Amino acid sequence: MSRKVVATLLAFSLTTFISTPANALTVPNSFRSLAKAPVLGQPGILVIDPISQTEIFSNQADVPRAPASILKLISSVTAISAFGEDKTFKTSMNSTEDPGTFVLLGEYDPWLTTSSKEAIKFHRALSTKLISAISSSGTKLSDVTVMFNGVFEKDIANLKAFYGKKVKFKRVTKAEVKNFASLNPLAEINSPSLGEIIGFTLLWSDNTLADRLARNAASEFGFTRDSDGMNQAFQKTLKEIGVYSTGLKVKDGSGLSHDDRVTARTMAELLWKIRVEPQFQSIYDGLPVAGKSGTLKKRFKKYGKSAKGLIRAKTGWINTSVTMAGYVEVGNNEYVFAVIANHVKPTETARTLARHTIDKMLATVAKPEDEA
Repeated sequence: MSRKVVATLLAFSLTTFISTPANALTVPNSFRSLAKAPVLGQPGILVIDPISQTEIFSNQADVPRAPASILKLISSVTAISAFGEDKTFKTSMNSTEDPGTFVLLGEYDPWLTTSSKEAIKFHRALSTKLISAISSSGTKLSDVTVMFNGVFEKDIANLKAFYGKKVKFKRVTKAEVKNFASLNPLAEINSPSLGEIIGFTLLWSDNTLADRLARNAASEFGFTRDSDGMNQAFQKTLKEIGVYSTGLKVKDGSGLSHDDRVTARTMAELLWKIRVEPQFQSIYDGLPVAGKSGTLKKRFKKYGKSAKGLIRAKTGWINTSVTMAGYVEVGNNEYVFAVIANHVKPTETARTLARHTIDKMLATVAKPEDEA
């Protein structure tokens, strides 16, 4: 989208979106027909024209539904609101006055892994390097206990599986950490920036990263790291940026739970905010592009192929839900859209047909600049 269009969008307030007036731009009849396709099971759909500030198509947009992975958009916005996109997460290994005791201190880095293959392929932080620093100091691993704080339990479980009974691990509180007379850093890992992590999370729909970012954000806001805390963090964030959130309920930060609920309206309004607020640029940039990248690389090549390269969006699916939310180019403008079909038959055949239907539906709207 051009700078001129972005500047125009910034001049408007999200709260002024209105129902479609008689002379407003409308979606074609073919879009409406596909939206009613039985395979989608009466989905929640909202399409917004940000320039004219109108809803150009709406179907049950205020019904809370299971969003699947498009929930990652809310997790991403909440994480940036809590930390800023330049935030990095540090994890360090420290020796103590006791030669047999070491302290692993972290900031709940979501980027850690014990897999060297994953570290190489995805540039993830290899947590085993921190344990290796103990050996490098001249101490036998079998003689030590690693106290830890600020590290995800799953990462500790992975380290335990990697080292077996060779290393003892024990969780300690921040207060207990302060009881050590001295902590001497042996090794340190710093994650990429939060903006980079979010870009990867959205491009490949990484469930673990999204959930961890949501829990970190909840803690940063002073809430608990569980589903209650995430709910509070999401509600706080959406309220502060002026996004409708009635009906929102989350059990995780990834969208995997069938008990997660969000409306198409919340997603569409959030996407508008993502587009016009500079602080969320990394979210927009991280979204897959139709037929070209990430989780959309293989879509829009046979069904809805005229929209290839013209849609930037987050996809999602769980057993009975097929979803997509993002932006579709129409000339030199963009529409914001959210589609949540959560009454799809629980078979891969039905889900595939639902995806094809959504792709064809969006293709009826998408137009390159020279055809608008």
